[in-house]
Amino acid sequence: MLKNRSVPTDVVLPHVTYEDVANALVWLTRTFGFVEHFRYGEAGGVVQGAQMHLGDAWIMLNSARPGLASPVEAGNRTQSLTIFVEDVDAHCERVRSAGARIVEDLHETVYGERQYGVEDLEGHYWLFSRHIRDVSPEEWGATRHAG
Repeated sequence: MLKNRSVPTDVVLPHVTYEDVANALVWLTRTFGFVEHFRYGEAGGVVQGAQMHLGDAWIMLNSARPGLASPVEAGNRTQSLTIFVEDVDAHCERVRSAGARIVEDLHETVYGERQYGVEDLEGHYWLFSRHIRDVSPEEWGATRHAG
């Protein structure tokens, strides 16, 4: 995959909260193409958490509990996640065909990405992206700091 100095990858492992982790596992697999790596919880009981990946992008899913809510439960967006895929156009079509709510149409950004935005079953905002140009942050108006 092309590298882009404006958008680093493989730097964090986000933890995403769902009211129903088991349902989220099915939806994220069917709709986005994630693959389950492991899940945990009491044997035969409620799934409390899981780890999944889509290519090199890894996420943790955890269950909502007091002080930790999904966006649908909280009533507002809590964060957004960017996942890098090799063929963002095909991925967008897959997600659209699965009936997911596209909230940002496929487009090219000033910082060298081709991407689209989608909301998942519990209101999390996802960007799926592909580097299409290597762009220095200064080229589009950002100020880079050492470190």
